[in-house]
Amino acid sequence: MKRILLAEDDFDFANVLKQYLELYSFEVTCANDGQAALDLLKNGTFDICILDVMMPKMDGFTLADKIITINPEIPFVFLTARNQNEDKIKGLKLGADDYIVKPFEVEELVLRLTNILKRTSKKETSEVKRDILKIGNYSFLVNRFELKLDNKTQQLTEKEASLLLYLFENRNQLLKREQILNAVWGNDDFFSGRSMDVFISRLRKYFKDDSSIKIESIRNIGLEFKVL
Repeated sequence: MKRILLAEDDFDFANVLKQYLELYSFEVTCANDGQAALDLLKNGTFDICILDVMMPKMDGFTLADKIITINPEIPFVFLTARNQNEDKIKGLKLGADDYIVKPFEVEELVLRLTNILKRTSKKETSEVKRDILKIGNYSFLVNRFELKLDNKTQQLTEKEASLLLYLFENRNQLLKREQILNAVWGNDDFFSGRSMDVFISRLRKYFKDDSSIKIESIRNIGLEFKVL
């Protein structure tokens, strides 16, 4: 049974959603403010987090940032009434696996959560995934989400690590944008595309000290992860 941490300040809504999710065999723990959710996360084990954005004591965006620091492996989605594009983009830039706007269909939410958990499970069990990969002068500690160069260590988010692993496994070949999006994000919609652009920019910065590694964009087609 997969465990969900639900951070939602509307007590009645959280209780109803909890009951629905339990019908689909999820175990749900509720927190009615951001700080309470953070405390539960520090002391418990969860497979995925569902976060409202507007909450007392700590908003969902701040909570997401702290989740990444505490446990970069745990996936999280935003479930909120805030439907502005800038909010969606901000959430996806933080590394959210999805951004779902209220009102929504519970069955759709369950399918989205299930798909995210399937992808997470596949990454954990994949035989292709090795402990350490050499990328130019860097060492990529896959299971720890770390990128090392000499004595410097860059901690990656789970999404950054997933993207880097996919690019490395398909290095030195042209990849279409939709290929990357479907493989790493699970869809190729507009907001995921904007999120991918942000993560690609981050990876370029991480590799800036090694001229043998390039991420080249091919306009309107995709990109190529070149390792000489």
